[in-house]
Amino acid sequence: MTRNLFFIALFLILYILQGCQTSHEIEVKPVESTHQVEVKPIKVEPIHITIDINVRVEKALDDFFDDLEAAEDKLKE
Repeated sequence: MTRNLFFIALFLILYILQGCQTSHEIEVKPVESTHQVEVKPIKVEPIHITIDINVRVEKALDDFFDDLEAAEDKLKE
């Protein structure tokens, strides 16, 4: 029994020492990449805002109703 135990222990020791002697190397080559970005000119166009029209219409209506209110005030006097 001790002789079998001795051989098993010797086998395990040699097996473990064999694993310590191996080495692995990984060679990684650098990756080269280039990017080309093409910049195109931007076409700038005027922006038409509808609020200008609304303000003009509101001003025209105010002028019209101011005239009516002025005429109404003259009639009351």
